Amino acid sequence: MAGQAFKKFIPLFDRVLIERFAAETVTKGGIMLPEKSQGKVLQATVVAVGGGSKGKNGDIHPVSVKVGDKILLPEYGGTKVVLDDKDYYLFRDGDILGKFVE
Repeated sequence: MAGQAFKKFIPLFDRVLIERFAAETVTKGGIMLPEKSQGKVLQATVVAVGGGSKGKNGDIHPVSVKVGDKILLPEYGGTKVVLDDKDYYLFRDGDILGKFVE
């Protein structure tokens, strides 16, 4: 993991910076998939989190995921961010569908 890039970038409020899993380029049977046939990757790893959002009474509500969590994303959304020539995405904490437990 490129940990150096995250010293230069910290998400604000309830935003979460994620790195998507790599798309499958070969089927289990060994057939190469063209880029158009590759499914959209909805799983990712959290690489940085913001400090949380402020509630109506001023309390801070922490983000529900932490660095290293494996999460499930919605099919659409997020903001692409390029750090050290790698693609990452910013999502709001509330947009994350769930996290995988091990």
